[in-house]
Amino acid sequence: MLVVTAAVLAALVAAALTTLSAGASYELLGLPDPGPITQYGLPVVRVIAESGAVVCIGALLFAAFAIPAKRSGALAADGYAAVRTAGWAAAVWCVGAVLMVPFIAADATGRPVGDVLNTEVLFGLVDALEQAQAWLLTAVIAFVVVLCCRIVLSWGWTVVAFGLSLLALFPVIATGHSASGGAHDIATNSLLFHLFGAALWVGGLVALLAHAARRGAHLPLVARRYSLIALICWVALALSGVINAFVRMTPEQLFTSTYGLLVIVKTVCLVVLGVFGYFQRRSAVQRIEESAGVAALLRLGAVEALVMFATVGVAVALGRTPPPDGLATVPNRTELLIGYPLDSPPTAFRLMFDWRFDLVFGTLALAMAALYLLGVRRLRQRGDRWPVGRTVVWLLGCATVLVATSSGIGKYAPAVFSVHMGQHMLLSMLAPVFLVMAGPTSLALRVFKPAGKEQPPGPREWLLAFVHSPITRVLTNPIVALVLFVGSFYALYFSGLFDVALTQHWAHLAMNAHFLLVGYVFYWPVIGIDPAPRKLPPMGKVGLVFASMPFHAFFGIALMMSTNVIGGDFYRGLDLPWLTDLLADQRLGGGLAWASGEVPLVVVMLALLIQWSRADGRTARRIDRKADADGDADLVAYNEMLKRLADKDDQRSR
Repeated sequence: MLVVTAAVLAALVAAALTTLSAGASYELLGLPDPGPITQYGLPVVRVIAESGAVVCIGALLFAAFAIPAKRSGALAADGYAAVRTAGWAAAVWCVGAVLMVPFIAADATGRPVGDVLNTEVLFGLVDALEQAQAWLLTAVIAFVVVLCCRIVLSWGWTVVAFGLSLLALFPVIATGHSASGGAHDIATNSLLFHLFGAALWVGGLVALLAHAARRGAHLPLVARRYSLIALICWVALALSGVINAFVRMTPEQLFTSTYGLLVIVKTVCLVVLGVFGYFQRRSAVQRIEESAGVAALLRLGAVEALVMFATVGVAVALGRTPPPDGLATVPNRTELLIGYPLDSPPTAFRLMFDWRFDLVFGTLALAMAALYLLGVRRLRQRGDRWPVGRTVVWLLGCATVLVATSSGIGKYAPAVFSVHMGQHMLLSMLAPVFLVMAGPTSLALRVFKPAGKEQPPGPREWLLAFVHSPITRVLTNPIVALVLFVGSFYALYFSGLFDVALTQHWAHLAMNAHFLLVGYVFYWPVIGIDPAPRKLPPMGKVGLVFASMPFHAFFGIALMMSTNVIGGDFYRGLDLPWLTDLLADQRLGGGLAWASGEVPLVVVMLALLIQWSRADGRTARRIDRKADADGDADLVAYNEMLKRLADKDDQRSR
C-alpha cells in the first residue's frame, strides 16, 4: 500500500510540474500539441515504470546483499519474500516500459497517442526512434527478470537477477537529453551514477521497510548494511546531479529558467532526504531490538519513502523540461558525435597533458586506489604486514587505467583509431598485469573478518563465493581465457561490430570494460598473486603467454596490410582537418598492436622469474627449518638407505 501511495504521489507531482513547461518542448521542435493524454500521460506512465524499477532493484539488492542467506547458499524465508516482491515489481516495470513505447512515439511526432497505436505506424516509428527502442529493450530485460524471480531459489542466481535488473536501466540512460548534444559523454556518465544511485537508494528503502514490517531476521544488521549503501548513493546522487545539470545550463540560468527551478527543488529534496534519513536510521537502529524502534523505523521510513517518490516525480518532470537556451555556441559536428571538439592533432604533449576526466573509469581508478590503500592501512593498524611492492603495482595499475581513459589518450581515442588502439593495449595488456600482481582478493580476505558460526554471511563469504563460482572457473579456464583475450580483437574489428559501436558512447564504455576484464581474467592464473580457481603449472603459464603472442602479431599485421578503413564512415564524418589519411592512421594503430604485445611479455616473464625464485627460496627455508627441528632426519634416513644399498652391492660382488 505504501508503494502504491508513493507511486501515485510521484505521478501527480510529475504531471503537475509538467504543466510548468507544457508545450515548450513541442514549440522548440516545431511540433503540434499532441493533446493532454500524450502530454500528461507520458510522465505518469514513466513514473509507473520507474516505480516498478526501483522496487524491483531494491528488493533484489536486499535479497542478494542485505538479507542474509543460508550457509548452504539457499535463500532464507525473508530473501525468498524479497525475490517474490521483486518479481511483481519487475512485471509492473515491464508493462510500464511497453506502454512507454507508444507514448514516446506520439510525443516525438506531436500526435495523440491514439493515432500511433496502429501496428504498422507504431513499428515504423519505433524503428526510427532510439528512445522507443530503448524502452522496448528495457521491457524485454524486465520480462527476463520476472522469469528469473519466479524460479530463483539460491543466493547465486539472485545476484544474477540483480545484475540483470541493473542492466535494464542502461538502455534508457543511453538515450534522451544526456545522450545527445555537446558534452554528452560527461552527461551520460553522470546519469549512470545518478540513476543507479537513485534506484538503489529508493528501492533499498522500500525493501528495508518491507523487511521491518515482516519483523525479518537480523534487522539491525540489515539496517546497518542499507545505511552504508544509502550514504554511498547519496554522495553519488549529489555529485552526479550537479555535473549533469550544469552540462545543460549556466549557473545564472539556475534561477531564471523552469529547468533551473526544478533542479533547485530536486536538490532541496535530496539534501533533506540525506540528512533526515541518516539521523532517523541511526536512531532506529540503536532501538531496533525494542518494538518502539521498529515502529519508529516504519513510521519515519514511510515519510522518507513518500518524499523519495515525490522526488522521482520531480526528476521525471525535469526530464520532460527542455534545457534553457543560450548555453554556448552551437556544437560542431565533432562535438555532436563524440561530445567535445578536437581542434588540434594529438601530439605527444597533448596525449599526456590534455586531460578530460572520464567519470566512469577515472572514478573507478581513483576508488580502486583509495580502497586498496584503506585495506592496507587497516591491516597495519591490526599489526599485520602487507608487501609494499604489491601496493606499488596496484597503484601503477590504477594509474594506467586513469591515464588510458582520462588523459589525452582517452580524449583522442574516440576520434583517432591509432590512439584508440593504444588505449585498448594499455587497458587489456598492461593495466591487468599490474593489477593481478597486487593480490586484491588476498588483501580483501585478510581485511574482512569471517562471519561467526551463528552469524549470516558477509563480504568475506560473498567474495569467496564469487571466486569459487562456476562462472569464475569457466572464465579462468586457460582455453576460454586465451580465446577471450585474443579473439576479442578479431571479433570486434573484423566483423563490422566496431563500425556500429563507434557511434554510441555506451559502446565505448562497454569496450573499455571488456578489454580490462578479459585482460585481468587472462593474466590472473598466469602471474596473479591471488589463488586462481584453476592452478597452472609453471610451464603452462609460460606456454599460455607464448600462445597469445602470434595472434596479437597476426592481428597487428592484418591491420597494417588492410586496404579497408575500419570505421571509415564515422571517422570521415568527424571531418577533422588534421586527420586526412585514415588508412595511414590505421596502419599506425596496427603497428602499435603488434609492438605492444612484446612489452607485457617482458613484464610477465620477469614476474614469473621473480615468483619462481621466491618460491624456491621459501621451499629452501622450509626445508632448513624442518632440518633444524628434527636434526635433519630426512637426510640421515636418505644416507642410511644409500648405505644399505651399497652394502647389498658389496655382498653380491663377493
